[in-house]
Amino acid sequence: MFNPFSRAPRGGVAWFNAGPVVSYPNIETADSALAQQRLCNDAYLPGCKVFHVPKEDATQASPVAIDDWKDGEGDTKDQVMIFRYNGKFVAVNHECPHSSYPLSNGTPFDIEDFGVKLSGGITCPKHDWSFDLFTGRSDRGSYKLTVWETQLRK
Repeated sequence: MFNPFSRAPRGGVAWFNAGPVVSYPNIETADSALAQQRLCNDAYLPGCKVFHVPKEDATQASPVAIDDWKDGEGDTKDQVMIFRYNGKFVAVNHECPHSSYPLSNGTPFDIEDFGVKLSGGITCPKHDWSFDLFTGRSDRGSYKLTVWETQLRK
C-alpha cells in the first residue's frame, strides 16, 4: 500500500492510504498532462490521483473524481495530487500557488544542468510557471508549491 504524506497541522493525524502502488502508472516521459490516461498493468489509468484532504482531519481524505478536476474548473483547495514520476512517488498540492489552476493539467519534466539530472519539475499550463517537485521552488517570483512527504507501506 502507498501512504502519502506527513504534514502538520492536519488534525494531528498525518497519514492516509492513497491506494496500492500498482494503481499508479510510472511516468517516464513528459509527453502529456498528468491527467492523461496511461497504460498501467494492462489497463489505462490517469497518470495521477487527486484527494481532498480536510484540514481538520487527514484521515477523512477522499478521492476526487476525475470529472471534477480535468477541465480546470472546480475548487482545488485542500486537494493533494499524487503520481509516480521516474519511479518516485510525488505528492503536491493540486493547485498552482500562482494561479490556483489544477496542476494535474500540467506536464512533468526533468530539471537538468549540462545533461545531469538534478530534480523533477512540473509546469502549470495556465501561465507557464514551473515548480520543483521536491523543493516546491518556483522558476519565478517567491511562490512555492507545497510538497508532501510520501511513504510506501506494506
